[in-house]
Amino acid sequence: MYKIDSHQHFWQFDPVRDSWITGEMSAIRRDCLPADLWPLLQHHDIQGCIAVQSDQSEKDNEFLLGLAADNDFIKGIVGWVDLQAADVEDRLIHYRQFEKIKGFRHVLQGEPQRDLMLTDAFKHGIGLLGKYDFTYDVLIFADQLKYTAELIAQYPNQVFIIDHIAKPDIKQQHIDDWKRDIQTVAQFPNVSCKVSGMVTEADWNGWNERDFEPYLDVVFEAFGTNRVLYGSDWPVCQVAGGYDRMIDIVKNYSAQLSAHEQTLFWGDNAARLYQIAIA
Repeated sequence: MYKIDSHQHFWQFDPVRDSWITGEMSAIRRDCLPADLWPLLQHHDIQGCIAVQSDQSEKDNEFLLGLAADNDFIKGIVGWVDLQAADVEDRLIHYRQFEKIKGFRHVLQGEPQRDLMLTDAFKHGIGLLGKYDFTYDVLIFADQLKYTAELIAQYPNQVFIIDHIAKPDIKQQHIDDWKRDIQTVAQFPNVSCKVSGMVTEADWNGWNERDFEPYLDVVFEAFGTNRVLYGSDWPVCQVAGGYDRMIDIVKNYSAQLSAHEQTLFWGDNAARLYQIAIA
């Protein structure tokens, strides 16, 4: 089985740029680089990963491209471009020359305008991605799922991938509204979902595996095993238990799947969506 960690980050820590990393997140207030991740991937028999932007700048794209050039296990990059810019198509043309750039993402979860994705300028950028064969990773909180469904409905040929199961409030065990809205989004066949980022939405120091089962049940039932993919959200997962504890949740849950379904979830779906050649 070829395994891919479809969601992780690299950075050289900058306290100003990375101000989102608060004092309570001291475990990741440091450089987080390929040499730190690779031993964890090897330990869990994971052959490759997708590096996802953590800073909304094209400088971050160049940083990730440099790391990918030196570390073959980085199989793809989800970068950032200003989707609202007048010259966004020129930037997409520029990035098309880089095989490892697979798609783009915007930190919609942090936008004061919760429906920013539905503005004409943003949709103009989304509408161009498919022309250049790029995916779009949807980073939102659960309250934005209703807008996401409206966006996806307008672009039936665009590949959308929901990050972190849309960040439900697992800590407070809120599930009903998120369940309804994620099921609505899952009805669109061009959207998939990363089983990632869950531990940071739970009680960082007090969660147990049972906390996640209701949410995993919803995601696997709604999307089916051909549209879910594993992601660690390393190094962010380090603030809420670490890579080993996080992956145990997913390993134990996915053990009920057939061998073929496990192959899809752990690697084949990510390879297909991000167009990664695997042996």
